[in-house]
Amino acid sequence: MRWITRPGWLGNLLALAAGALTTLSLAPFDIWPLALLSMGVIYLGLRELTPKQAAGRGWCYGFGLFASGVSWVYVSIHDFGSAPPVLAGALTLGFVAGLALFFMLLGWAWARWLRQTAAPLLNALLFAALWLALDALRGWVLTGFPWLYAGYSQLNGPLAGLAPVGGVWLLTFALALTATLLVELPQLLRHKASLSGALILLVAFWGGALALGKQAWTSAKAEPITVAAMQGNVAQSIKWDPKKLEMQLLLYRDMTFRSKPADLIVWPETAVPILKEHAEGYLTMMSRFAQDRQSALITGVPVRQPNANGDLRYYNGLTTAGDAQGTYLKQKLVPFGEYVPLQDLLRGLIAFFDLPMSDFARGSPEQPLLQAKGFQIAPFICYEVVYPEFAAGLAAQSDILLTVSNDAWFGHSIGPLQHLQMAQMRALEAGRWMIRATNNGVTVLIDPHGGIVEQIPAFQEAVLYGEVTPMQGLTPYLQWRSWPLITICALLLGWGLVRRRRG
Repeated sequence: MRWITRPGWLGNLLALAAGALTTLSLAPFDIWPLALLSMGVIYLGLRELTPKQAAGRGWCYGFGLFASGVSWVYVSIHDFGSAPPVLAGALTLGFVAGLALFFMLLGWAWARWLRQTAAPLLNALLFAALWLALDALRGWVLTGFPWLYAGYSQLNGPLAGLAPVGGVWLLTFALALTATLLVELPQLLRHKASLSGALILLVAFWGGALALGKQAWTSAKAEPITVAAMQGNVAQSIKWDPKKLEMQLLLYRDMTFRSKPADLIVWPETAVPILKEHAEGYLTMMSRFAQDRQSALITGVPVRQPNANGDLRYYNGLTTAGDAQGTYLKQKLVPFGEYVPLQDLLRGLIAFFDLPMSDFARGSPEQPLLQAKGFQIAPFICYEVVYPEFAAGLAAQSDILLTVSNDAWFGHSIGPLQHLQMAQMRALEAGRWMIRATNNGVTVLIDPHGGIVEQIPAFQEAVLYGEVTPMQGLTPYLQWRSWPLITICALLLGWGLVRRRRG
């Protein structure tokens, strides 16, 4: 234990390994207790360090977390961005090292401003609040990267019942608090008042989660509707090849023509790989087919239209046909994949910065939901489903959740499975059914408890059939979002700063 608490390379190496444990607690490994161990190790490792030493150890922890958890970025850069292995590796390391700065900030802020003397319960609360604050910051800075939150480990864990109450961030807070209280147990045993407070908090979180696990926050609004989700399994290498355009259009047409009748037909992100204005004849044909079947069709398609200034811009969109209305333009874009930061400097340097469709604009936040078969559909295109607060805003207006994606960018890595886990958490938070339609997997139907009820194999051309039920009512999270938790954390951090300054 002294190796962990002392400064030096050995403690930093242990911190790096501890960061990797969080990845093992998430999909596809799902060993959720490792999230507690990971948080406990880094908390213990920051106990005696100076702010400078704590910053370095925090960075090592973050590097271990992201190097193990988002190494699939290499697949996108090398396999589809045509970057040589050395360059792809260097860019991936740079990305990982940059993300680790958030945990460097956590270590420095903890040692410099918040760590208390002889106050084990307060320390645990402050560390959990700081952890959550840095997670929220990471989900916002430079459009955000809200990936690898520890709370996702509880999708099938004992704390899952808290998700509809406070979202994934409440789960992360509960884990961080529990881990730090376990580390502080020897100190707590010497402070009976603090021990009593700690026990009350643990029972409130863990007992409350178990009690709420069976709570039905929402209810059926109508009878179930049938769904047919098309998974075309189009290779990314030909996705934007003009010579393969007709093949892709015929693929989804024929899959739909051969499919069983369904109320709602869903195609994945950019299933129509040509501007909507150039595909009007094709979409009109599919609309007639859907109307003849009394079906609604939703498909991904790039859209070109003027922005608020009248300039023509390109958008990653969803459009509807048949018994459906509306077009949705993606709001949360993937850096480098859908837009290039500092593009005047970066475009042309390597092929990765010139990927097809990497100059999209952001859709307006004031867009109505899609409508299909008389129901409100909350649409999330790929990356959008990983933003808890953004997703909650749309989900609160909806009857059914829909996410479409093209995870072919990440090959056979763990990235698509992490992406799926986050989509499952959104369904659990909202208490709504979710349809997830992808190009090559994982295409699933998710129930209001976050469980997968229907699934087809990845990397195969297939159609997913099933039923989803339109839901009504709001979970506490959809009503209040994270504001109660944010307020509590802000008060805790303010109290800690004042107490540390006076002490």
